[in-house]
Amino acid sequence: MAEATTRRRGRGGGGAARRAERTAVRIETAKYIERNIPNFEILNDEALEIIEANAETILEEVGVNFVDNPAALERWREAGADIDGERVRIPRGLARKLCSTAPSQFTQHARNPEKSVVIGGRNLVLAPVYGPPFVRDAQGGRRYATMDDFNKFVKLAYMSKWLHHSGGTVCEPTDVPVNKRHLDMLMAHMTLSDKPFMGSVTDPSRAQDSVEMCEILFGKEFVQENTVMTSLTNINSPMTFDDVMMGALEVYAKNNQACIVSPFIVGGAMAPVSVAGTLTQVLAEVLAGIAYSQLVRPCAPVIFGAFVTSIDMNSGAPTFGTPEAAHITYGAGQLARRLGVPYRSAGSFCGSKLPDAQAAYETANSLNMGLMAGVNFMLHSCGWLEGGLVADFEKFVMDADQLGVLHGLARGVAYDDNAQAMDAIREVGPGGHYLGCAHTQANFKDAFWKTELLDYKPFETWEEEGARDTRTLASARVETLLANYQQPGMDPDVAAALAAYVAEKKASMPDAFM
Repeated sequence: MAEATTRRRGRGGGGAARRAERTAVRIETAKYIERNIPNFEILNDEALEIIEANAETILEEVGVNFVDNPAALERWREAGADIDGERVRIPRGLARKLCSTAPSQFTQHARNPEKSVVIGGRNLVLAPVYGPPFVRDAQGGRRYATMDDFNKFVKLAYMSKWLHHSGGTVCEPTDVPVNKRHLDMLMAHMTLSDKPFMGSVTDPSRAQDSVEMCEILFGKEFVQENTVMTSLTNINSPMTFDDVMMGALEVYAKNNQACIVSPFIVGGAMAPVSVAGTLTQVLAEVLAGIAYSQLVRPCAPVIFGAFVTSIDMNSGAPTFGTPEAAHITYGAGQLARRLGVPYRSAGSFCGSKLPDAQAAYETANSLNMGLMAGVNFMLHSCGWLEGGLVADFEKFVMDADQLGVLHGLARGVAYDDNAQAMDAIREVGPGGHYLGCAHTQANFKDAFWKTELLDYKPFETWEEEGARDTRTLASARVETLLANYQQPGMDPDVAAALAAYVAEKKASMPDAFM
């Protein structure tokens, strides 16, 4: 069910807003990807039906835990589930029936309407890395993230053409108290960028703060009737829904804001080692989570999430870019489409400590499988390093550049008269070349994807310019982008109201670093 037509925003902003808009710097951002290529479907109908039947059996016979959340247990009891302590057993078919009210796609509105995104259908929205406590760059090495690092990543995401979304916790700023940093992070997304962003999930009260800040930015009525945030709601696999994440989900669902209901799977540790077994558990967890969101508010927007990695059986470390993870990602995409909701998975995943060859191989495998799997929302699409422990500045711009390849692949193959190029073939004939023909002259500017980072110069030129490797080029690009950054315009009254809200919230509680 597609989201209903949206109403006009509540905040017009008056003359000051119009002046801010006229003077705002315009940064080119590509529209979200609309796939003109088929999804890769790895499972046949028999396999899909077995997995779906087994997932229903898990929900009915094994059940899922909703811990420290009496209100959730009562909602499930009223819906017809069997409650035993904190264990919820869901009758066969009930969860899927509840999920049927979730929209098949929805619009997430940005404060710049030109950058709003449609999540679902054949679309792919790209968002940056989420959650690392450490950052790394060529100059400072690996270190704990700060708010200054966070602001730089938001600026880089804003300046990156192929990124459609500002993301959420692009790194964890450890120099700001835990109970207050969400305010600074949201403020950065709202003021340093005009792309869509994510809300806080580390406590239900912080989710409520996120909603209230959006009501200042967009207008209260607009927020209640439209989706302006996504949020990442991880399930404690196997089959456990904690009160913190579910509390945040309850806030967002109640306020019509989107939740990514996402099992956190490390195969062999949090799920079976087999692909079919993992897919069964993933589906059971997602069915329960999405169904619960619909108990809170029918038609609340949700995304079927699947964060899946395998494990190195020698070290216990997660591994990325593997064929098993690809099989699960492809299969989960099919299950999400059969459920009729948007799908989140994949990203710039790698286990490497540096933005090196290992990082490039694993990242390329992970990005491409996301495109082919039919992913609609790709969190972690750039900047991920060291299994998600590190947000790397150089890798951020390396990955962001490669996201342009996904845009090109998704366009598919044109076959109109211009694409057939029969006039060019006739003009050149046997033994000629196409460099100067009319067709090439008319099409060369847009015929091929163009990198803004990689080096294709002759060896002699490359050597004269310092024989720079990709990481060195990326470091220079980070500096260039940050030097050229200009903050997008904002209505001064809205900016002042946001600043006052943050100041008041911070003053209302003592600092806490735990």
